[in-house]
Formats: sequence, C-alpha cells, structure tokens
Amino acid sequence: MSRIRIALAGVVAVVAVVGVFAGSSLAAGSTKAATTTVTVKATEFHFALSATSLAKPGTVVFKVTNAGKEAHNFVILSGINKATALIQPKKTATLKVTFKKKGKYTYECTVGEHAEEGMLGTFTVK
Repeated sequence: MSRIRIALAGVVAVVAVVGVFAGSSLAAGSTKAATTTVTVKATEFHFALSATSLAKPGTVVFKVTNAGKEAHNFVILSGINKATALIQPKKTATLKVTFKKKGKYTYECTVGEHAEEGMLGTFTVK
C-alpha cells in the first residue's frame, strides 16, 4: 500500500510541475508589448510632448494636437521617417511608431522653416 502512495505522490508531483511549465509558456506566448501614448501640443513654433523618452523599445502612439494658428505636421526622422498629414489649427492627428532599438530619434515640423524656428526635438528610447 505504501508503494502505491509513493508512486501516486510522484505522479501528482510530475503533473503539477508540467502544469506549472505549461502555464508559464502559455502566458509568455500570449503577452503583448505595451503601447505608450504621448500627447504632443504643436504651436508656433514649438512642440510640447508629455514624455520625451521611452523606457525600452516598443510602440508609441503620438497624439498631436495643433493648438497654433498655422498648419503643422509631426515627423519622426532618424531612419523611421514617419509623419502625420498636415494638421490644421484646432485639429488632432495620430502617428503610430514602433521603435525597434535604443537610440535618439529626431522629430520636427517639416512645414516651411518651422523646424528652423524651433519646432524640433529629440525622442529617446532607453
């Protein structure tokens, strides 16, 4: 009778260990990378971002509101080269960017000479 109990206890232990590993691999496979939202306020001639850096590579949704009196856009350069359409005053646009590696990424408004007048900056991925 004691051999049966020992054997049964061993089977229960193996099943429990397999269940733990199966659950952890399932959980690991179902995790998604978090998306960060950064609000951007555009005015003449400045951008104000709610965050200027990202803790690690990942996806950022830039929600850009034109609070100025002229049309602006928001462009991420540095090899990404993604831009919003032209944003009219009092309008909002979004730009979804996936940063795949650490680094400093330049952003600017490419309308006229807006960047030269101060509508530029750096977004950092740590």
